[in-house]
Amino acid sequence: MRSKTIKPGKQRKRLFQAPYHIRGKILSAHLSRELRKNYGTRSLPVRSGDVVRVLRGDYKGVEGKVIRVDRKKYRIFVEGITRQKVDGTTILVPIHPSNVEIIRLNLDDKLRKKILERRGFIEETKEGEKAPVSEVEAH
Repeated sequence: MRSKTIKPGKQRKRLFQAPYHIRGKILSAHLSRELRKNYGTRSLPVRSGDVVRVLRGDYKGVEGKVIRVDRKKYRIFVEGITRQKVDGTTILVPIHPSNVEIIRLNLDDKLRKKILERRGFIEETKEGEKAPVSEVEAH
């Protein structure tokens, strides 16, 4: 979503007309201080299975696992953040990823490990497992 235009209308148009693969990247959230120190990067796209902390809004301070990521509406759904409807049914509350921070990454996905590796923040250990590189070694 890099562009030279500064007109807000054009920026909104680009956001709402963004293709599916770019929407995933737009759905990024900041990492907690500890994770930032470990991986040397400020933000990553949110995925289901990540544990996040809500920083803004009615649910500020609530931590939970991301259940679902809605790329169409640019929202994430967090375990434990629910609302009662008038008819009594419980629904998950959609939250924008800019209002959360990731406090634990889901590294089950090999592609995600590759992303961190490519950025140079995970390096192979002798046992063949991935280990985070400290910020000093990464730069």
